[in-house]
Amino acid sequence: MKRPRLLVPIAALLLALLLAPAAAHAVAKAESPAQELAEKYVPITELREETDPPCDTSQEQYQPTSVDSVLGNPDVVLQHGTEDGKLTDVRRAPTAADIAGLRGPWYLNYEGRVLGDTCVYAKAFKKLLEEGKAPAVTYAHIAREDGHPGFALQYWFFWYFNQFNDLHEGDWEGMQITFEADTPAAALHEEPDEIILFQHAGGERADWEDGKVKKEGTHPIVYPAAGSHATFYDSAVYVENGQHGSGLGCDNTTGPLRELKLEPILMPNGVRSKGPFAWTSYYGRWGEREKGYNNGPTGPQTKTVWREPFAWMEKQRTTSPRLPGGTLAGPQVTKAFCGAVAAASEIINLDAESPPAAAATVIGVALLIILFVGITKWRPVDLETLRRRRAFGQILRAARQFYGRHWRVLLPVALAALVLIGATNLLAGLLSESSPQPGDTGINLAWADMLEQLIRPVAQALVSAIAIVVAREAMRSKEVSFLQAVRGVKARFWRVVGAQLLATLGVLLLALSVIGLPWALWKVVGWAFVQEEVIFTDKGFRESFRASSELVRGRWFRTARVILIFYVIGIATGPILTFALIFTALPLFWINVIGSLVFALLIPFTALGGTFLYFDLSVREEEEPAKPRRSWRVWRPRQFGRLVTPAGDRPGGPGPAAAPSG
Repeated sequence: MKRPRLLVPIAALLLALLLAPAAAHAVAKAESPAQELAEKYVPITELREETDPPCDTSQEQYQPTSVDSVLGNPDVVLQHGTEDGKLTDVRRAPTAADIAGLRGPWYLNYEGRVLGDTCVYAKAFKKLLEEGKAPAVTYAHIAREDGHPGFALQYWFFWYFNQFNDLHEGDWEGMQITFEADTPAAALHEEPDEIILFQHAGGERADWEDGKVKKEGTHPIVYPAAGSHATFYDSAVYVENGQHGSGLGCDNTTGPLRELKLEPILMPNGVRSKGPFAWTSYYGRWGEREKGYNNGPTGPQTKTVWREPFAWMEKQRTTSPRLPGGTLAGPQVTKAFCGAVAAASEIINLDAESPPAAAATVIGVALLIILFVGITKWRPVDLETLRRRRAFGQILRAARQFYGRHWRVLLPVALAALVLIGATNLLAGLLSESSPQPGDTGINLAWADMLEQLIRPVAQALVSAIAIVVAREAMRSKEVSFLQAVRGVKARFWRVVGAQLLATLGVLLLALSVIGLPWALWKVVGWAFVQEEVIFTDKGFRESFRASSELVRGRWFRTARVILIFYVIGIATGPILTFALIFTALPLFWINVIGSLVFALLIPFTALGGTFLYFDLSVREEEEPAKPRRSWRVWRPRQFGRLVTPAGDRPGGPGPAAAPSG
């Protein structure tokens, strides 16, 4: 009967013995100065929040997490590359012990294809999050360098997937904080010296007390870029050119953002081949084998900063070029650069996945360019008779030569464009960036949108109208000054502005729906000459729209081809000419200013191109009238269902039209 009484203390003793190691470990962990230091300065991350999960690649689909999201994962296969270039599956769901000490062509291959549907990875990671297998952690490491006093506290971020221009499975980024103290215990009582954030193969360093280093207490606040995971000090869009071409493109840390606090896991000082950190002795790839930058990355212990934290940091820059908030006129050069790099990356990734498809894409684009631009006549160019038939090449050269002949008048027109459109854009930018007040319903943003969508096209229309007036006076064999050209527009100011407003509003309304989009494209071309109709034939609103549509009818594709090419010239020339400046020391603001100036200088040129096309279509309409069409306008019952012959006066010239030339 007394035996049960003895079991109670025996069981308590056994339980105490079992819990003693765990308790001792917990106490040791709490008492470790290195662990305490890691917890004191662990960063707070601001991630671009997902508003449309899980496959919107413009937002952050992942978060810094544990390597255990990959190790032991049944969807991951350890592969070995053989001498003949083939891959052999070695083990599914490999553990840290399985990969310990491996060097050479070893790969942790996830389920999915890097150059295929990357949404597979986003869905897999979301599942890991839901199952609690992707905790928000960072790996802390105390790094020292021979011959250099102090030490660096590094935080390594492991990301499940890199959704950037250089797509690849697995991603290692991070940051480090340096101390002049010799030990973590001493560093607990001192301020850090410097900080550097890792950005692809490079980084951006700063003094700990630098104003750009945001903090919450002792915790630095950092901004990993969506998809690329390069880490920055602020919310913005950054133009990146990583070492050796890595990370070329634009890193986005703009809002909306969500705050994510990380738990630091202290790593051993050296590489371990056994235990929970045996993966630090793995020198293979943390991802699928692919060509170039699509290859999986190697681990932290392979990086120079791991071995030489101070020497590496001293070579890095102290700033990151960020996109300015606005532009004076035309497209932002830097934003165009971002789009161009992204498009080029798509071609490169396609080439890695399917070289024939990439070649077909490039050849197709080249053929389209040849079809649009190459097949045409370029001579003769006759400026004495403006009203004549011209091929596209002749229109292009005529506009260029006319610009050169009348540059003294047209140059002030271009500068006026820079002032008018630039002022509109800057005002819109100020309105959109103004701080919201309590109860604000977004009225400032509404005004900003109205300025950009309506006022800017009107300002551009006025500048184009001045160029058209110069062409009109030249057709009459008259010399005209800038002020005379302005007065010529002033006489028809409200019709020029009203016609452009109606055309812009009409196209915008049509483009609001999928059904209306084809009609919007149709009307963009059909209403392209309302200004010319007002200026050359003195028509009113309704008549100018009708006459422009009739002029294009039967020649829509020819008209669209020329308009598209002049539009591309006006929009793309500035960014293309200034792309190279992005890689110089010139501030991005001035690069955008140069691009804006080029855009403004080309507005009169594109307006002249449209005017020469207008003359060309007018002559063609007289020589080859469009066939009568049936009217289906229910508001005109007398004409409904009947053939209607287009009518309208066209601008005349001194004598008959010139003979056809193309």
